Amino acid sequence: MAPAAVLCLMTLLLCFLQFTYWDMSVKRQHAKNLKTAFISLAEADMAAQRMQSVVGFLVQSQEPDSKALEQMANLHQHLKVSIDRLQETGLTGASSMSLLRQSVAGLNPEQGIHLERFDTSLSLLRPHIKKQLGELNQRRENLSNVHHEDIDALVAETTFVTILVLGFAILVGIMLSLTFARHILRRIKVLSDGAARITAGDFTPPPAPEKVRDELDGLAVSINRMTEQLIRVVAAEKLLEGAEEERRRIAMDIHDQTLADLSAVRRGLEKLQMEASCGEEAAAIEADLQRAMTNLRVVMDNLHPQTLDILGLPAAIESLLEKSCDSPGSPAFHFLANDDAAELKLPRLTEVTVYRIVVEAINNVLQHAHASQLEVGMTLRGEALVVAVEDNGLGFDHAPQPPTTSGGRGLHNVQERARAIGAQASWCHSRFSSGTRFELVLPLKQE
Repeated sequence: MAPAAVLCLMTLLLCFLQFTYWDMSVKRQHAKNLKTAFISLAEADMAAQRMQSVVGFLVQSQEPDSKALEQMANLHQHLKVSIDRLQETGLTGASSMSLLRQSVAGLNPEQGIHLERFDTSLSLLRPHIKKQLGELNQRRENLSNVHHEDIDALVAETTFVTILVLGFAILVGIMLSLTFARHILRRIKVLSDGAARITAGDFTPPPAPEKVRDELDGLAVSINRMTEQLIRVVAAEKLLEGAEEERRRIAMDIHDQTLADLSAVRRGLEKLQMEASCGEEAAAIEADLQRAMTNLRVVMDNLHPQTLDILGLPAAIESLLEKSCDSPGSPAFHFLANDDAAELKLPRLTEVTVYRIVVEAINNVLQHAHASQLEVGMTLRGEALVVAVEDNGLGFDHAPQPPTTSGGRGLHNVQERARAIGAQASWCHSRFSSGTRFELVLPLKQE
């Protein structure tokens, strides 16, 4: 806006200078016409003077002289051209031009040599030419004085107007720049305050403009959308954290109450076995009770694995592989975790989420892959933790599928869990001749 205002003022200044120059050009053209008229009259006066000399010579000689007549014709032609040029300037009145034309016509030798007529015409022509010369000379002097005065006034006026317009343009540019800069800084401060609130934990999104008019509006819309996405991510993280905490509480309640009660029942059954009358029935009930307690421990481990809390993520994954692949027909497994990955300390929610994702990946291999080999690895790749689950099974189409599609819900859940902790889950072909490689890449936050 400020450059446009300054440019508009500069355009007006140029228009003023152009008008001033046009006015000066008109006056210069008028001065040029006066000069042309004066020179034409002076040439006409000289021609008339020489014609008068030739007429005097002819009167004295009393005989026709061809050279004098030829000279008379040339002077008449020169006089006629001078009068024509004078008429083109338009500075001589109609009556004066009529008198000049009439006198010039009376001096035409082609109409006959009449010395008395020549003398009469010259007597009328020369005084009139001298009178016109005097008037034109006076007008030239007046115009010259006015012209110098106009130039001085024009220079002063142009300088004053130029300084005034430039000063006003600079003032307007500064005022508009300050106004818009203050407006822009106010908008930037709103965005900065909103970002500071989000950083402090207040996820109130800054107001988004209804219409994007410039880059700041686009930035406000982007911050608003980022805040909404952050709210969803934090909500999902809180939900997962709450769910894991509830799983942990339920597992502790089962361990502290239900298993303790079942252990007491088992001890009572052991006492009954000592009596001969009900020994066989008590043994059968004890076996069923032992299977129920074993299944209950499996449920507890699925709710919240104690190995994860006690020994850490690598040990929990290795224990999971041993339990999952101990039945007949299970694939041969291999687990590898380098020292850096094994010693890595992750937040509890992140660690539990990674464990849940690995559980889902291993279950997919066991249920659908029909593989004979299963490898799980944990390594550090740059500033990221990489967990890979690879098999030599049947494989599947790695293209993303909607969660409602049959078989796509588990993969969608894995991606949602990974997104909740800032990780990225992907599937590709295995390095075996067949099968699938699942890879979870978790960026590590720099402290």
